[in-house]
Amino acid sequence: MKKIIMGDQIFKAFGEGEEKRNVLGGVSACIHEGEFVAVMGPSGSGKSTLMYALSGTDGIDRGTVVVDGKDLSGIGESELSDLRRTKMGFVFQQPTMLKHLNILDNIILPSMRGNRKNVALITGKARSLMKRVGIFELEKRDITQVSGGQLQRAGICRALMNSPKIIFGDEPTGSLDSQSAQEIMDLFSEINAEGTAVMLVTHDAKVAAQTERIMFMRDGAIVSELKLPKYDGRELDGRIERITDKMRESGI
Repeated sequence: MKKIIMGDQIFKAFGEGEEKRNVLGGVSACIHEGEFVAVMGPSGSGKSTLMYALSGTDGIDRGTVVVDGKDLSGIGESELSDLRRTKMGFVFQQPTMLKHLNILDNIILPSMRGNRKNVALITGKARSLMKRVGIFELEKRDITQVSGGQLQRAGICRALMNSPKIIFGDEPTGSLDSQSAQEIMDLFSEINAEGTAVMLVTHDAKVAAQTERIMFMRDGAIVSELKLPKYDGRELDGRIERITDKMRESGI
């Protein structure tokens, strides 16, 4: 499989002077086309920082990140923004929606940049995605008038608007009840089955067990990996057990 994201010897620190803390200490990682990847580890291990580094959302101190053949260190902020907008989608634990816009307008807003002449086309795609994920009837609701699971579905619609090559999710099920969390994971699985790569940062072994490759992090480093067969809805407990065993072996 072709590598769509490659990170080599990534270093990242936060703070200054005596308060400076190394968060990533020379991490190398890659994501291939169509992969379904999870990153696990304790709080402060560098999981989210790695995701933000690989997506170009946050700069790095040293190392290289190449996305779809482009070295991020060699492009300007405008080109980097366009790359994220067209090649990537993002889903967060708490969807970043604007309170004064309804659900539909929040979904289409990022896609309107430079495309105001195609409002009808963009709106049509948003409605199609909303229908697919089961929130079509909510398009005129304010973000305070829907459940957490429905809002997360809207976030997934927004992430898919530009047909990205990869979806990044930072604890996307972390604030949801178990049923809503599983429904969101089912959506990620469907998206991945259609060829879109997915990378999830998660604390939840049940979430990670539904992916195909798990990177385990500790103290700013990837300490081990686990590959699993494609999840077919069966033997979830056995997959979770393999993950927890690997975490113990890795000192996590």
